[in-house]
Amino acid sequence: MEEKKVFGYPQFDNNGEMILTTYDNAYRDMMMDIRVYQLKKGEEKSFSSAEEETAVLLLEGNVTLTCADIKVEAKRRNVFLDGPYAAHGAKETVITVLAHEDSEILVQKTKNTNEFAPRIYEPKDAPWKYSTQGMYGNVANRRVNTIFDHAIQPQSNMVLGEVLNDPGNWSGYLPHRHPQPECYFFMFDHEEGFGASFIGDQVYKSVHRSFSAIPGGELHPQSAAPGYQMYTCWMIRHLDGNPWLQTDRCEDEAFTWLHDATFDKETNACVKNEK
Repeated sequence: MEEKKVFGYPQFDNNGEMILTTYDNAYRDMMMDIRVYQLKKGEEKSFSSAEEETAVLLLEGNVTLTCADIKVEAKRRNVFLDGPYAAHGAKETVITVLAHEDSEILVQKTKNTNEFAPRIYEPKDAPWKYSTQGMYGNVANRRVNTIFDHAIQPQSNMVLGEVLNDPGNWSGYLPHRHPQPECYFFMFDHEEGFGASFIGDQVYKSVHRSFSAIPGGELHPQSAAPGYQMYTCWMIRHLDGNPWLQTDRCEDEAFTWLHDATFDKETNACVKNEK
């Protein structure tokens, strides 16, 4: 079995499939099967599993998205300009994607025997909202959406959402951890764009279509280089009896003083406020 890893630079194969995590590859601690597919115009691809729930997220393109008996015409110029369309179904649910132009999708799966109703989420269901805007010296500006989590679908074993970093800004900040494993899939608005991905004490260069596989308990802040907008698809795997909740943000206590810090308007220097 492959030695475990926490960061990857995958490539598409000749069939337009790019494998991130599986249950037995180097990123098996994620406990999810995550892949990205490029579909040619006119191509149709279906997903279903007897033991897994499945989510299919449109990253770019024009497709007909079918989830059981629900059908939606979904268009997304790219992840930077338009909000998400995502189909989500329990085991044995059939999700089909018919591409009307060259398109790209991300497929997230995990083991789950729970039953729940199929659904197709649209941009209005997962609006972008700024988080930490203007805080920490005004360099942690990012927009976040949550497509589904434990509050939205409590029978799911997964969380799916997206982040858009403003150029030169941080996300996952303040540095935080949680016991559930999490995978980040990165894209940049220009292919030469890059950033930094921190996983515990290790640092990796984030590039277009790279990904991080963050083991439970590790701190994981991220940053984007100035001039480049960074997209992150964030995917969490709940633990049995311990689902990830929006309130479960365990920030590193070494940095929590920043919540009350002030910054000089001329120099942007940080002043630590003593209580």
